[in-house]
Amino acid sequence: MKSALIAFLAFCLCLPLMADEKKDKEEFEKTRALAEKGDAQGQFNLSRLYHLGEGVKQDSKEAFKWLHKAAEQGHAYGQYTLGLMYNYGEGVEKDFKEAVKWWRKAADQGMAEAQYKLGLMYNYGIGVEKDFKEAVKWYRKAAEQGWKVSQTNLGYMYARALGVEQDFKEAVKWYRKAAEQGDKIAQYNLGAKYSKGEGVLKDDKEAVKWWRKAADQGMAEAQYKLGVMYDNGEGVLEDSKEAAQLFRKAADQGYAQAQYSLGVAYEVGEGVLEDDVTAYAWYNVAAANGSKDAKNNKPKIAKDMTPEQIAEGQKLSKEMIKKNPKLINE
Repeated sequence: MKSALIAFLAFCLCLPLMADEKKDKEEFEKTRALAEKGDAQGQFNLSRLYHLGEGVKQDSKEAFKWLHKAAEQGHAYGQYTLGLMYNYGEGVEKDFKEAVKWWRKAADQGMAEAQYKLGLMYNYGIGVEKDFKEAVKWYRKAAEQGWKVSQTNLGYMYARALGVEQDFKEAVKWYRKAAEQGDKIAQYNLGAKYSKGEGVLKDDKEAVKWWRKAADQGMAEAQYKLGVMYDNGEGVLEDSKEAAQLFRKAADQGYAQAQYSLGVAYEVGEGVLEDDVTAYAWYNVAAANGSKDAKNNKPKIAKDMTPEQIAEGQKLSKEMIKKNPKLINE
C-alpha cells in the first residue's frame, strides 16, 4: 500500500512537468508551421526554440538555419543575433566579416545594439580595417539612442582623441549620461575627470561620489581609488580603516596596486594592526602581479625580518593564493 502511494505521489509530481513539456511541444509545432509559411517573426521565434531546446532537442545548426531565413527577410533582431552567432561561432563557423555584415544591416535599421557592435569592430579592427572615425560614427548613433555602453565608449574616444579631436567636456557629457544609467566604467571615468579637473572643475567630493558608485558595483579600480581618497582625506574625512578595507576589496580581485597598498598598510600599521609577515605576503602577491613598488619594498622590509618570518610570509602568500586564486592575474 505504501509503495503504491509513493508511486502515485511521484506521478502527481511529474504532472506539471509533463504538462509543461506538452505545452512546449504545442508551441513549437505552431511556431514551425508559421516559420515554414515564410513568416519572419515565426522563423526568428523558431530559431530561439531550437537554441533553447524548448519543445524540441537543442540544435544550434537548426537555430542558425531559421535565424538566417529571418535575417534575409530584414528582421532586424534576427540580423543582430545572426551577427552574434557568426561572432561566437555558434551553429556556424566563426566569421567576423559575416558578423560585421549582419550587424551593419541591423544597424542601418536603427538598432542600437548593432550600432554599438559595429562601432566595436571598427574600434578594434575586427572583421574590418581599424577606423576610429567609423567607430565614433556608430558609437554616436547608439549613444544618441541611450545605449549606455556606447555612451561610455564615445566619451572615451573624446577623452583619448580617437577619431575625433580631444574634447574633455564632450567626454564628460557622455560619461555622465552612461554613469547616470549605472555603467560602472563611466562612473569610474567620470570620477577620474572630477579628480583631475578635466572637462569639469576639479572636485574631490564629486570624484568620491562617482568612484563610490563604481566601487559599490565591485569595480576593483574604483575601490582602490576610493581607498586612496580615504587614505589621503581627499573629498572625505581621512579614515585609514576604511582605506584598508577598500584596498582589501580591490586586492582580493587581483588588483596589484591595491595589494601593494595593503602591504604598506600592514607594514606601517595604518587601518590594520602592524604585521610585517602579512605585509611581506601582500608584497609577494603584488610583485607576482607585476607591481614594481612591491618588488622594491620586499627586500627593504626583509631587512627587519628574521629568516623565520620571511619563510612565514612566503608560506602565507601561498596559502592566500590557494584560498583565493583570483589574487593572481593570469
